[in-house]
Amino acid sequence: MTAHSRRSFLTAAAGLAASAWAGGAHALEGQTPDQLLEELIRENQDSGIGSGFDNAASARLPKKTLPTLSPSTAETTQVSIAQYEGIVAKGGWPQVPPAPDLRVGSRSASVPPLRQRLVIAGDLELNSGEAQIFDSYVEAAVRRFQIRHGLHPDGILHEATLHALNVSAERRLSQLRTNAVRLKALTGNLGNRIVVANIPAAQIEAIENGIAVTRHTAVAGKPDRPSPDVRSKITQINFNPFWTVPVSIIRKDLIPKMQAEPDYLTKNHIRIFDPKNNELLPSQIDWYSEEAVNYKFKQDAGNFNSLGSIKINFPSPDGVYMHDTPSKNLFGEDFRFASSGCMRVQNVRELVYWILAETPGWSKAEIDEVIKSGERKDAKVAKPLPLYWVYITAWATPDGVVQFRDDIYNRDTVS
Repeated sequence: MTAHSRRSFLTAAAGLAASAWAGGAHALEGQTPDQLLEELIRENQDSGIGSGFDNAASARLPKKTLPTLSPSTAETTQVSIAQYEGIVAKGGWPQVPPAPDLRVGSRSASVPPLRQRLVIAGDLELNSGEAQIFDSYVEAAVRRFQIRHGLHPDGILHEATLHALNVSAERRLSQLRTNAVRLKALTGNLGNRIVVANIPAAQIEAIENGIAVTRHTAVAGKPDRPSPDVRSKITQINFNPFWTVPVSIIRKDLIPKMQAEPDYLTKNHIRIFDPKNNELLPSQIDWYSEEAVNYKFKQDAGNFNSLGSIKINFPSPDGVYMHDTPSKNLFGEDFRFASSGCMRVQNVRELVYWILAETPGWSKAEIDEVIKSGERKDAKVAKPLPLYWVYITAWATPDGVVQFRDDIYNRDTVS
């Protein structure tokens, strides 16, 4: 695709954005692609990446203040379909042969098709640098590509990046068509202050007046224990919560764990109670039967607790919620689908500051003090906040940048 056609797409997208984003979006202009990339790199907490790379692409980077879910996103995603129809009509893009950890300075037969692939999608300017060498132009383009696909932006051709590069243009076009329909159905009167969790992106956004004021990496449900779609309202925050283990986890996880490690419950501060609230010892349960599902399993509050220091509650027929976690390492992975359906939230305290901003008696200092004290306490949200868990695997924000995520639950083909 030519630079001219890419610019035409961006111009059309910007025109659609202007009416819906008057005021807020205008304040975001004036940043160069490099400045935006540096912001996104900092947002991904990758402090080891320097700032001395070349601006080699005409394509813009996604502005972190533009939310996934908005009326403008529905419109610009529809516009992007024509762009990808044009790419498919011209034969799509080439497959990039495997080249382990290809990076700056590498010379490889995989570089020319990699360059061509990045040019066609608009991440690299045509004729930038020497064809056979993975130079700083290619590195910057790979980082842009990684950001657009929700991958760690290190500019190296890891397996996950290669996999995303080699998804066909036809498949990406199909994703855009499917998700344009989803977005149109989802982007009605959402509210001025909302929280949106995009499940395939494993990402949560706090959105105020059409602007993503804070964004959080998440850990969503495993493919065999998927996070459900949710339309609800956040009503309560639990500080230093206990964790009552769901029956499904007792059956699928606790019973096998206790068969393998008889001291598992004791080590993890999980206590057992019968229907009359009498505490039992683990030795009183037959772990080679289904007996355990008849009892309540409750994990004490503390830094070992599976919910961490915060739980965010909302009505849900599936019994799901959002929460902190002691397993912070999972937030650094490209594949973040490891829960039993609930959402773990990185930097959850920042999200809770925002949720409780209009609730008297819950300033930042007061929230910090309660967490520090270890006291079990609840905060009722003064104005319950609309919450949406959505399944969006492809979208184009009003800045004209198209993003994709893996169809982790294989729902695109049945939409």
